[in-house]
Amino acid sequence: MFKILVSDPISDLGIQQLTEASDVTVDKKTGLSEDELIAIIGEYDGLLVRSQTTVTDKIIEAGSKLKVIGRAGVGVDNINLEAATKRGVVVINAPDGNTITTCEHAFAMMMALARHIPQAYAKTITGVWDKKSFLGVELRGKSLGVLGMGRIGSEVAKRAKAFGMNILAYDPFLTADRAEKLEVKLASVDDIVRGADFITVHTPLTPQTRHMISRPQFEVMKKGMRIVNCARGGVIDEGALVEAIDAGIVAGAAFDVFEKEPPEADHPFLTHPKIIVTPHLGASTVEAQENVAIDVSEQVLHILRSEPFINAVNIPPVAPSVMNKLQPYFNLGEKLGSFASQITKGVINEIHLEFAGDLADVDTQPLNRYIVKGVLSRHFGGDANIVNAMHLAKTSDVNVVVTKASKPKSFTNLITVKLLAEGGEERLVSGTLLQGYGERIVQVGKFPIDIAPEGHQILVSHNDKPGIIGNVGTLLGQNDVNIASMQVGRVVVGGEAVMLLTVDKEVPNEVLVKLAALPEINTATEVVLL
Repeated sequence: MFKILVSDPISDLGIQQLTEASDVTVDKKTGLSEDELIAIIGEYDGLLVRSQTTVTDKIIEAGSKLKVIGRAGVGVDNINLEAATKRGVVVINAPDGNTITTCEHAFAMMMALARHIPQAYAKTITGVWDKKSFLGVELRGKSLGVLGMGRIGSEVAKRAKAFGMNILAYDPFLTADRAEKLEVKLASVDDIVRGADFITVHTPLTPQTRHMISRPQFEVMKKGMRIVNCARGGVIDEGALVEAIDAGIVAGAAFDVFEKEPPEADHPFLTHPKIIVTPHLGASTVEAQENVAIDVSEQVLHILRSEPFINAVNIPPVAPSVMNKLQPYFNLGEKLGSFASQITKGVINEIHLEFAGDLADVDTQPLNRYIVKGVLSRHFGGDANIVNAMHLAKTSDVNVVVTKASKPKSFTNLITVKLLAEGGEERLVSGTLLQGYGERIVQVGKFPIDIAPEGHQILVSHNDKPGIIGNVGTLLGQNDVNIASMQVGRVVVGGEAVMLLTVDKEVPNEVLVKLAALPEINTATEVVLL
């Protein structure tokens, strides 16, 4: 018989499958202090929380029988993941339960924006009957740009089509085939920025998506467009948005999220007559709260019964013998995945992982997850982790292929990551651990190389001609970019070659453009491995 403690207010309907299970006893005890939880948690196999309970390392340490912690919601900031991982406690959340709720909120915000509903309401209740000031626009026939076609973005697109809107869709994993099935037009960010009448954002906040809509994008937008953000604060540059509205480029905006929450009292969004705001209400419905509880309850049961489960946000238990062999390669594998992803321009269709040497004799599944996480993190940010990486790849129609080669290929162990993208694009990177040197990238494409995968790097594809290295060094020096290390790889003298440089700081995009414009240089790409 399993015992589960529910320490936060969660609806009875949400945990009904737990209370009705014949092999489970459920206790609801809310409002407990840390000391009170520590005193009783040792009796329980599972703990269910929302956001009120902070699950500290002391609570987890006291949970001698604890196998799973379920968060009835998405965020797990109130759970000490490191402590749970060390104790082998699986932490799960419910990322799907608020999909429809957030979608509907985004659509409600878009309609309110189009028809000035909050502003008209505020004026009408003061006794002023003003029809002339609130001339709106129809959604029918307008182009809606959806940035991020995951669960929520796809649902928004469905509803927008029902309103007669034309959908321009961008997602780094959206293929032409999937776009056709969803009946949307596959577009680039630039296509959407230049052509959309409305833009709605549904991407996680990552280094790549932070301020993806900023001054350069606002400068080329269609005059009179409108923008909605019910995803993450920081995806849209708030200061640049206010400037664009005041300049008459953007007709209005609707935001449910802020870069800092709650926003400061003098935040310009709070008083701007053309901006609608709500206090992060995307998931705030009765149905969503019940759905997340239902979802997490189901997974808790699976874990306690040793059945397959999803939505874990930390590493599942791994046999010590396997862990000892693989753990030294986890960080290297994730960096190789990230490196390969950052140099791939097209939509990734397949991830090929090859292990040579001693690694070929080990079950590499835990290591596979680190590598795939590295590939996906560029687009999913913190939403990708070592447990859900394979699930994210599957739902994004990315095939993962694993092969083993017993021959060491000049190294005791070698990890090769090859990405296949639309249009026939193929990117390959190999790495190993060298005694005395640590993690090394030893191959990029067909070119041998030897450099540590760390910090800010620049990958330069060029023709092997005299003076190339000097030109690159001079240009970077002129732009205050200091080179820490450099490696050049070539196969044939005078043929194609690559140059991989480690530099001391982030490289401005304009410097990369100047690099790519140098004679005999083909491409220049920044890779960040922090």
